[in-house]
Amino acid sequence: MNKIIDLHKIKTTAENYYRNGDFYCSEAIVKTIKDEFDLPVSDDIIKMASGFPVGMGNSGCTCGAVVGGIMAIGLFFGRCEPKDTKVNKTMALSKELHDIFKERHKCLCCRILTKDMTLGSPEHMDQCIYFTGEVAEECAKIISRELNLQTK
Repeated sequence: MNKIIDLHKIKTTAENYYRNGDFYCSEAIVKTIKDEFDLPVSDDIIKMASGFPVGMGNSGCTCGAVVGGIMAIGLFFGRCEPKDTKVNKTMALSKELHDIFKERHKCLCCRILTKDMTLGSPEHMDQCIYFTGEVAEECAKIISRELNLQTK
């Protein structure tokens, strides 16, 4: 791949999918990464991300944006063969994304991140749109770095 990865475009595309009501956090990230990196993967992959918004199916657990980012990392570095050791790299990159988010926001629990917010309120939407764009961008940075792709 010789494409220059536009990090700002990835961030705003993911944010706009959420903002416009097209997709929720995890779905928006998976779709954006898939499309912007020109992955030859069916859009069915977006379906796999559909259960993670609002802290895993509206349970308030792990932030769906982070889960979507980890899914996107897996698209590039995950394994399909039993006992393939590249899972170690996938796990390390996933932890890196996790740690970036946790350092910035102190936790990954959707219930805590949205504490004192009404679900669907402008404050809640703004925060989740921001998280979606932020994670999409960080995910793209990690993928680009690992694939030695140029970014702008």
